[in-house]
Amino acid sequence: MSNPVHYAAVATKHPLIQGVKTKKLKLIPDERGFLMEILRCDESELFTRFGQVYVSATYPGVVKAWHYHKSQVDNFVCVCGMVKLVLIDTRPGSATEGAVNEFFLGTENHTLVQVPNLVYHGWKCISPEASLVINVPNEPYKYDDPDEFRLDPHGTLPYDWSRRDG
Repeated sequence: MSNPVHYAAVATKHPLIQGVKTKKLKLIPDERGFLMEILRCDESELFTRFGQVYVSATYPGVVKAWHYHKSQVDNFVCVCGMVKLVLIDTRPGSATEGAVNEFFLGTENHTLVQVPNLVYHGWKCISPEASLVINVPNEPYKYDDPDEFRLDPHGTLPYDWSRRDG
């Protein structure tokens, strides 16, 4: 089975993984700088509930992958630098089982990506500077019982993190 890839930064004929949602973010600039809304509680198509907010820094070329959550839904936005966020649907019986989605997020593409539970995900910093990814999950992290199931980033899922030149 071939793995269709979705590129958020360009048009594609491949479908999004079932349950994945995206939102193009808008910068509101003025002479002082800019403001960018990420997620609002009145966005019924995206917001379900608040768990916590955190930021994750990733150094250039580093891969932070793979993991999924049994119940948590993630809302990722890269606010500094660029990352390649990759999702893989391994859910048995899913309409998009086996699908791979790639999203290029950050200063060149201000987009929120909502990752449903049970979908493997991870990212690679593809900018020459560190990236900062904000996550607004719908559940708080439980230190004594984490809802996080991990795999090694290389060789465990059908995805190659190396850069594709063309």
